Amino acid sequence: MNPRPARWSLGSKLALVGLPFLLLALISTAATLWVSWQLDGGAAAVNEAGRMRMQSYRMALSIGTRETAALPDQVKEFNQSLATLRSGDPERPLFVPWDATVKARFATVEQDWRVFRSRWIDARPELLRDLRAETVAFASHIDAFVTSIEAHMAHWTAMLHLLQMSMLAMAILGATVLLYTGYLFVLEPVGQLKQAIEKIQSGDFDARVESGTSDEFGTLADGFNGMAEHLQSMYRNLESRVQEKTAQLEEKHERLESLYEVTALVAKATSLDELAQGFAKSISRIAHADGVALRWSDQANQRYLMLAAQGLPSAMVDGERCIDQGECHCGVASAAVGLRVIPIQSMNASAMQHCSRAGFETVVNVPVHLHQRLMGEVDLFFHARVSLSSAERSLLEALSSHLAGAMENLRLNSLEKEAAVSQERHLLARELHDSIAQSLAFLKIQVQLMRVAVQSGNAVEIGKVLEEIDVGVRESYGDVRELLLHFRTRTNTEDIEPALQTTLRKFEHQSAIKATLSMQGQGMPLSPDLQIQVLHIVQEALSNVRKHARASQVWLDVQQQPAWRFEVRDDGIGFTPGTDQIDETHVGLRIMSERSQRIGADLDVISTPGHGSSIILTLPVHAHPMPELEKQTHETP
Repeated sequence: MNPRPARWSLGSKLALVGLPFLLLALISTAATLWVSWQLDGGAAAVNEAGRMRMQSYRMALSIGTRETAALPDQVKEFNQSLATLRSGDPERPLFVPWDATVKARFATVEQDWRVFRSRWIDARPELLRDLRAETVAFASHIDAFVTSIEAHMAHWTAMLHLLQMSMLAMAILGATVLLYTGYLFVLEPVGQLKQAIEKIQSGDFDARVESGTSDEFGTLADGFNGMAEHLQSMYRNLESRVQEKTAQLEEKHERLESLYEVTALVAKATSLDELAQGFAKSISRIAHADGVALRWSDQANQRYLMLAAQGLPSAMVDGERCIDQGECHCGVASAAVGLRVIPIQSMNASAMQHCSRAGFETVVNVPVHLHQRLMGEVDLFFHARVSLSSAERSLLEALSSHLAGAMENLRLNSLEKEAAVSQERHLLARELHDSIAQSLAFLKIQVQLMRVAVQSGNAVEIGKVLEEIDVGVRESYGDVRELLLHFRTRTNTEDIEPALQTTLRKFEHQSAIKATLSMQGQGMPLSPDLQIQVLHIVQEALSNVRKHARASQVWLDVQQQPAWRFEVRDDGIGFTPGTDQIDETHVGLRIMSERSQRIGADLDVISTPGHGSSIILTLPVHAHPMPELEKQTHETP
C-alpha cells in the first residue's frame, strides 16, 4: 500500500510561513528592548555624573565662602554618587558601560576626589589661591568620564536605529510573504470556488474545482465537486421527476374534486332516488366507467335491489333489477371481502351473462358498508381489461363510504320525521283527552239525564238538564278555541317576553279579563323547547282562571334571577287546594303538574277561598332541555 500523504491544514501552512517572521520579530523586539535598557542605564549614569560635577562646584563655593556647615552633607552626597556609579542602582536602570577607557577615567575621578577632599575639605587651608584651578581640573576629569559614557550611548543609539530599520524591513517582507501565501492558499482557491459556483448558477453543471491541496480548501473542493456531480445527476432526472410529481398532484386534485362533488351531492340530496341517480352519474365520470349499477341489500344480505344504473343496456337493467346472493359475481356475502376486480371471462357459465353479452370485459365490485355492516355494492363495468392502483382503490372505497353515510342519514331523517309526527299526534291526543274528552263525558251523562227527564215528563228537571248541557257545550267550544290558540303558539329563541304578551292578549280577547305582565331581572334565555312547555303551563293556568276563578283581573309576574319564576295571580273566588272535589273537576292542575315534572320544574298552588289564587312555576337554576325534549321539535304545528 502507498503511504498516505501527509495532510497539512490551512492553519498549519500559514503558521509555518509566519513562524520564522514571528521568531525574528521576537528576537528583534528583545534586542531593541535590551538596547533601550542600555540607553536608559547610560543616560541615568550621565545624569548622575553631571550631578557630581555640580556637587564639586558647590563644595568649592562653600570652601571659598568659608560656609563649611553644608560641607559634610555635600561630601556625603558626592560619595553616594560615586558608589551609585560604581555599583549601579537596583531600583532603576542605572549602570556604567565599563570598558578600559571608562574605568581609567573613573579611577582618575576617584583619585582627584581623594586629593581634593584631603587638601581642601579635611585640611581647610587659609590660602585659597589654587582652589579654583583644582576645582576646574577636577570637573574636567568628570566631563571626560561623561564623554566616555556618551560615546557608548552613541554606539547603542546607532544599534537601536539599525534594529528599528531591520524590523521595518522585516515587517514589510513578512507582510509581502503573508499576502502572497494568503493569495496562494486562500484567495485563489476561493476565486476558483466562486467561478465554479457562478457556472453552476448559470446552469453549467459540468463545472468542477481543481483539488491539488490537502488542506481545508482541498476538502471543500472535493465536497463541491461531489455536490456538483449530485446536482448534475439530479438535473438529468429532474424532468421525469417533475412529470411524475405533476401526475401525482393531478391525481390528488382529481381525487379531491371527486370527494367534493360527492360531498355536495350528499348534502343537497333529499330523497333516496335523487341520491342514487346522482351518485351513479358521478362515480361513472370519476372512475371513467362504461357502466354503473348501484345495488342495495336487504338486512340479511340475501337479495340485492338495483337502485340506479348508468350506461347499462335496458335488457341488463331489467334482467338484474333484483338478484339473489350468489346468483352473480356482483353479489357479495360480506363486507370483509373488500373491493374486487373481476374479469368477466372468468365468471362461471352458470352465472348471469348479461354483462358479457353487453360487451363488458371487466367489472369492479365495490362493497358499500357502514360500521362493519354490508349495506349494498357499487358495480363498475368496463369494456376493456383494467387494473386499479392503490390510490384508485382508496378513492372508490371512500366514495362508497360517503354513499353509505348519506343513505343512513336519509333513513335517520325519515325516522326522526316519523317520530316527530308521532309525538305531535300523541300531544294532540293528550290535549283532547285532558280537555274536550272530559267535557264530552260530562255531556254524555247530561244527555242520559235528559232522556230520563223526558220519559218522566218532569219539565223542571228538563230545564235544569238543558242548562247543564248548554254550559257543557259552551265549555267544549271554549276548549276547542283554546286548543287552536295553543297549537298556533310560537316562541322567540332569544326572549320569551313577546310570546307571553301574545298569550295574555289572546286571553283578554277570549275572556274579557284584564291581564298584566311584569318582567324583573335579566337572565339567560330559555331554550325554544323549554319556552313551549312554560307557555303551555301559563296558558293552562289562564284557562283555569277563565273557567273557574270568576276573576276581574289577572297578573303574570316573571322573575329571571337567580332562577326563572312564573306566577299567575288572580282576584277570583279562590278554592281550597287538595280537596277531592277540586282534584276531580280541575283537570288543568294535573296537566300543569305533569308538564312541570317533565321539565324538572316545581309547581306550587296557593289559594284561599274568597281571596284569589296563585300558580307558581319555578325552573331549575341551570335550566336545560330535558333528554326527551332534545329529540323532538316544537309542540306547535
